[in-house]
Amino acid sequence: MRHAVLAAGQRHDARARLFLRVEHDGVAGFGEVAPQPLGLNGDAALADVIDELRVFVVPQLAQILEREGDVPSWTRVARFAGSRPASSPAVALVEMAILDRELRRTGQRASSLWPARFDTPHQATVSLLDDTEWSISPDVARVRAKTSSVMPTTLALERLRRIRVPVLLDFNCGARTDADVIEQVRIVGEVVSIAGVEQPYAVGNVVDSARLAQLLDVPLSIDEGVRSVRDVGQIVRYGAAQIVCVKPARVGGLANARSIILAAREAGLRPYVGGFFESPYARHVHALLARSCVEEPSDLAPVSVGLEGYEREIDQVSDGLGVTPSSQMLDAADVLFDV
Repeated sequence: MRHAVLAAGQRHDARARLFLRVEHDGVAGFGEVAPQPLGLNGDAALADVIDELRVFVVPQLAQILEREGDVPSWTRVARFAGSRPASSPAVALVEMAILDRELRRTGQRASSLWPARFDTPHQATVSLLDDTEWSISPDVARVRAKTSSVMPTTLALERLRRIRVPVLLDFNCGARTDADVIEQVRIVGEVVSIAGVEQPYAVGNVVDSARLAQLLDVPLSIDEGVRSVRDVGQIVRYGAAQIVCVKPARVGGLANARSIILAAREAGLRPYVGGFFESPYARHVHALLARSCVEEPSDLAPVSVGLEGYEREIDQVSDGLGVTPSSQMLDAADVLFDV
């Protein structure tokens, strides 16, 4: 990545992107996920996702193809998921590829599934935890700032002072006490508008999040703790948040993400589409979904990489999901396995 982002538990400076090409009867579709290098806060590591694809998900797809003579509908793929953390991103990868192929095969566009209803704004991500250069496009509507229980430095506060849009303080499960969070909100709130506090405590800890939500005068957001419609129900039951981040790769794909987003909206929460530093291909697909059902600023902007040969990462196409990974990028990629 051209600009590294240091979070409470992991530094995001390089990201492997997994692409899957599903071809049958001369029609191909592509999917993409970008797992973290190391597992953290319930999210699987890259190596585990690759193993999940090899051992469980792709063999299921091959068995269906052999038994039924055709690729299954993309709406069936979410059922491939198991209970392992790596299962959700692996299934999300397959689902996106099959959806793209299905739309191409039928001559449809994604807009037939998800008509655009919103001009969903973009969100940028920076870190308050080191001195790495920030990359913030002038058209972003919100900035998510990675932080921890350690108070921001003078340099970080000066950088925040120059931001003209609201800032979401993202603790990535790294907060220690309510007092730490409240004090940081007070200090940061003196120099910039605060959009909210995200995921202060561990995944599933809705009790502590609910208590903190009552103490804060800004909204609380849950990110790593959103993996299913049931999680949304728990958040609402405890009053643990007002905002939720829904990442398609984390929740098992686009169909599940849409169900979670609609459930959150119905419950009065403010959902947004999050990302794992994907290429412009997956970001484009996520944007199609977001513009159909999300008003909140979301992780939709392309992630810049500092590698030669990646200047053009996608090609425009007239069918399917509307874009395809560029041949230039695919030719430079390693082939992990071929079925």
